[in-house]
Amino acid sequence: MTVGLYAWLRGECPAASSPWGWCLFQLGLLLLPSSVLLASLLFVPALVLGSLRRECAYWRDRWNWPLLVAGGLMLLGCFSALRADLAWAGLANWLPFFWGFWGFQPYVAEAGARRRAALWMVAGTVPVVVTGLGQLWLGWQGPWQSLGGLVIWFMAPGGEPEGRLSGLFDYANIAAAWLALVWPLMLAALVQPGLDRRRRSVVLILAVALVTALVLTESRNGWGALVLVVPLVLGPVSWPWLLPLLALGLIPVLLAVLPGVPELLQDPARALVPESVWSRLSDSRYAGERALASTRLSQWGFALQLITERPWLGWGAAAFSVLYLLRTDKWHGHSHNLPLELAVSSGVPAALALVVLVLALMIVSLRCSRMGLFDRAWWAAVLVLVVLHGTDMPFFDSRLNIAGWILIAGLRSRIRQTETPAVSPG
Repeated sequence: MTVGLYAWLRGECPAASSPWGWCLFQLGLLLLPSSVLLASLLFVPALVLGSLRRECAYWRDRWNWPLLVAGGLMLLGCFSALRADLAWAGLANWLPFFWGFWGFQPYVAEAGARRRAALWMVAGTVPVVVTGLGQLWLGWQGPWQSLGGLVIWFMAPGGEPEGRLSGLFDYANIAAAWLALVWPLMLAALVQPGLDRRRRSVVLILAVALVTALVLTESRNGWGALVLVVPLVLGPVSWPWLLPLLALGLIPVLLAVLPGVPELLQDPARALVPESVWSRLSDSRYAGERALASTRLSQWGFALQLITERPWLGWGAAAFSVLYLLRTDKWHGHSHNLPLELAVSSGVPAALALVVLVLALMIVSLRCSRMGLFDRAWWAAVLVLVVLHGTDMPFFDSRLNIAGWILIAGLRSRIRQTETPAVSPG
């Protein structure tokens, strides 16, 4: 049985990767949303094996140069940080993943391997969906422990915040970020050709459950991702009929939530759109409280002020939360925007290096060759993460951080597939 399982896991192993590393990598993806500890115990040896016998050294790949620059600036900035202890600890959110970006590439080097990796992420999300729905509908709550306390699922009763699905994650917005990330991969799994009726029925049930869980997070970013992803995954061939259909469906939502719409139009729209949707989108349920948008704007303005004071090396990791409390007597853990947070912590040059790297990977991989179904889904998942980090910081959850670097490693590998020796960065 063990031999058979190993042989099955070795299926579609990329030519450039270690077979054992490929097996560990797949199992790590399966366990990642449930336990970052167990997943890391598999990913670390996979990364070691993925770093051995490489044709191109790390520093010879031009796509790694922005990471080397950013890493050097981050290290240098720790010596002048507002809180040196926090700054050095904050490097753990970045430097290991700069290695991961390179070390994961052999395992996502081919289209078949990326498809299989996507399916493992879909399978690994099943516990997130099941526990999340159980949390809201059946009253499940944690903590649940296994393996002598090595794996602990903290599930807040009724969700966190109350009434919003959070499942295995600390907060509903983080759960929504994971589900939104997996949604394009799930959609590709659902519409892929070649599935028999039984398998497609199973995937359809999982897809409906995932969409339901994502809606129940009440994350506006998550809801937006549900719509954004569909035309990207289905591809241009679907746009002549899909885009008008989506626009038609969004018209009543816009009429229900936009300010200034005449009551003659808004009242019927609000009768058509569920109140839980339009009240969340319009913030009408929080009447008398400070609007979320203004809170974000105040945090971004404060971040820009800090950046102008220390533009080159920044203030160090977690400095935003310390300074925001000192100067405003209010606490916010971060600036709710990853580029701004990076610039505050590590300076504008480091932030630009990382932002330009991700955007360049997205643009070049999009243009380098025709995309298949799962490569479109893979690219859409990266886009979802990029958009989410414009108004929030889900990367502070290590599961999303790891998944994000695996995804952009896949974009780099796709670019490599189309490079010729004459233009190879190696």
